[in-house]
Amino acid sequence: MVADRNGPWLDDDEQRMWRAYLDSTRLLFRTLDRQLVRDSGISFADYELLVILSEAPGRRLRMSEIAEAATTTRSGVTRAVTRLVELGWVVRLECEDDRRGTLAELTDEGFRVLESASPGHVAAVRSTVFDQLDGDDVQRFTAAYQAIRDRMQGRD
Repeated sequence: MVADRNGPWLDDDEQRMWRAYLDSTRLLFRTLDRQLVRDSGISFADYELLVILSEAPGRRLRMSEIAEAATTTRSGVTRAVTRLVELGWVVRLECEDDRRGTLAELTDEGFRVLESASPGHVAAVRSTVFDQLDGDDVQRFTAAYQAIRDRMQGRD
């Protein structure tokens, strides 16, 4: 391992793992987006927002909470919610306890779109990811990704 003023470089095994992770993540998001657009006419980013809202109490969340839960930027969430409002899949509501805040709520139509898109999406996730792994792999990946997530969220 070579060290510089910022710390040690990645060794060969770490470098291979890191590059494989980056490549597989990029390709996975691209693959899932293409499947959703092809089969359901919805992007992966829009699907993610519908899922987030569908799992929230009352199918509604503050815009800031959606931005924290989504993989896109705050401005990306704002644009996506605007698009979903135009499609009739989401409505914006004033926050009753904070007039500065805005809520987004999944409509019945948005929920139907999500229900319709989900079987194909889950099949794509299974064939792309889980069919390549065995039970031990799933356990190892789960533990590793949870530890990484918890560290980034300050819960380590």
